[in-house]
Amino acid sequence: MLFPPIEPYRHGMLDTGDGHQVYWELCGNPSGKPAVFLHGGPGSGCSPVHRQLFDPAQYNVLLFDQRGCGRSRPHASLDNNTTWHLVADMERLRTQIMGADRWLVFGGSWGSTLALAYAETHPERTAALILRGIFTVRRAEVQWYYQAGASELFPDLWEDFLAPIPEEERGDMVAAYHRRLTGSDPVAQLRAAKAWSRWEDSTITMLPSPRHQQNHAGDQAALAFARIENHYFINEGFMQEGQLIRDAHKLRQIPGVIVQGRYDVCTPMRTAWDLHKAWPEAQFHVVPDAGHAFDEPGILSRLIEATNRYAATGHF
Repeated sequence: MLFPPIEPYRHGMLDTGDGHQVYWELCGNPSGKPAVFLHGGPGSGCSPVHRQLFDPAQYNVLLFDQRGCGRSRPHASLDNNTTWHLVADMERLRTQIMGADRWLVFGGSWGSTLALAYAETHPERTAALILRGIFTVRRAEVQWYYQAGASELFPDLWEDFLAPIPEEERGDMVAAYHRRLTGSDPVAQLRAAKAWSRWEDSTITMLPSPRHQQNHAGDQAALAFARIENHYFINEGFMQEGQLIRDAHKLRQIPGVIVQGRYDVCTPMRTAWDLHKAWPEAQFHVVPDAGHAFDEPGILSRLIEATNRYAATGHF
């Protein structure tokens, strides 16, 4: 069960020095265990419910909207927006805002990607990892969801995803969407953003969820989500193929928990299994009756269990 809603005790904007203002907030106990929450997408932004994953009496939690999305500015900007810019932002936030030597890193979906990139770059600053719905931006993972794979399970929803793209361009859907999401026609851009967002919002839960289907219903939310996600995926996460699994040996001394829904169509279990094999020291939990979303009951209970255990013991 989620903890009760809370408000931040501090918030502000981080000037990155290269054109971005990154929104951040601190929640919980200023003297509590330091933690950072990494939202998904990329391009989604944080929401108040994410604060409720941590016991506010035990944790000092930093949440931030990654470059270009949520309350960060400029909105939907792709300039100076890569995985490694975000990793550098995390280090600035850790040192300049939180002042912590080490912190718990919590991320799901794209947040798990960023958490792995950060922890493999700064293992000495990562006290522990809690990861959910593992995604590493390998070509096969992107192809499964945006070209052929998930389309076989949701052929009705897939038709809506195909609709903005002429038949002759459908051999590379990510590239076709990229042309529209970065093009000069605002009508075509918004149509593509809405279709891209609807596809993900409609397929992240095992059973249909009207609430999740409205995650990026607004024009501005859809634009940031679709433009930034597509930008990262067409650039293969700004990483070498397979880099995060290859470098998982750097995590061997970091306590960790991996939570994966068995029927996750967005980020199928293959990737979580590969990470588990590369990092066997981490606890590995497969939720047998869940999809991708963090608030599906079996997934949520495992995540809360993990944050509670770290708060109580300092390790997993």
